[in-house]
Parts: sequence; C-alpha cells; structure tokens
Amino acid sequence: ATDEMVAENKVGPCRQCGIQLINWERVHCRNSRDAQNTFAMLKLEKVRHFFWHLPLSERAVNHARRKGKKGLRERVRSHLSSAIGPAHPWHDGFQTPMQREEDTALPYGQHATATCCRACLEYWHGIAIGRNLTDEELDYLTELLCLYIEDRIQGLTDDGEIIPPIRRRE
Repeated sequence: ATDEMVAENKVGPCRQCGIQLINWERVHCRNSRDAQNTFAMLKLEKVRHFFWHLPLSERAVNHARRKGKKGLRERVRSHLSSAIGPAHPWHDGFQTPMQREEDTALPYGQHATATCCRACLEYWHGIAIGRNLTDEELDYLTELLCLYIEDRIQGLTDDGEIIPPIRRRE
C-alpha cells in the first residue's frame, strides 16, 4: 500500500478493479483458531502471492525435514521472539534477507506470512509498532509461519528425520 492509499483509506482493494479480496477486519482479529483464514488471505495479496510460489531451496527443505514439526515450531517461535518480538529490534528497518540458497524456510515463510518486519506486522496483522509483542501475538504468528512451512513441505514428521547435509561447493 502506498502512503496515498493509506491516507485515502484505500488499503487492500485491487488497484485495477477495486475488489476487496481480503477481509481486513477479520484478519486483524489475530485469532489463532482462525489462522487458516488469514493463511488463505495471505495468498491473495500480490506481494505475498509471489512468495507463496517461490521455490524453496533444497537446503531449506532438508532443514525442515531434519527439524520436524516440533523442532520447527520451537525454532520459529524463538526466531520471531528475537527478530520482530521486541518493540525496537536491533535490526529494525532492515529487510529480512531473501537469498536463493537460504539454509532454512524461515525467510521464505516470513515474507509469505507478513512476519518479516514490524511494518508488515502493522499493515497485515494490525499490530502496532513500538511495543513488545504479546505471547498471544507470538503464538498466532508462529502458527501462521508453521502452517506455511507445512503447506510448502509436505510429509514433515513430528520429530524430524535423518537427512545427510549438502556439502557446500568451494
């Protein structure tokens, strides 16, 4: 959304046809029981749509398979707590890195679920900037990111599996 769109309260509708694809009021409720709705809505926004279709690197897939659902949930919660949880993260204002050879699925998922920075949290999830995230908010955002990873990487086990590492080229 541009500053002009925000000023005119035109955030969210399609710029070409004007249709409101996303129910912002429902999304901003941040209800963990309704995370599937937000999950579906994220796929409709142009910027997020791109990240839903970006291929994951083999390293990212292998990392997720090694961790399993339980290990990923712990890693995601820990990462979000430090990266966007504090009111003023040490790297606030810098974009979440997006490299093609990323070793984990977290950056892909953060961009796809609008958990990459405080600005996206405010726009997408209605979370005010300048305060620490609550445990409830972190639980909700963790759920979204885990849903993304599980959707993109089918067949993850609960406890992970043994996957040999990919050797880096020298």
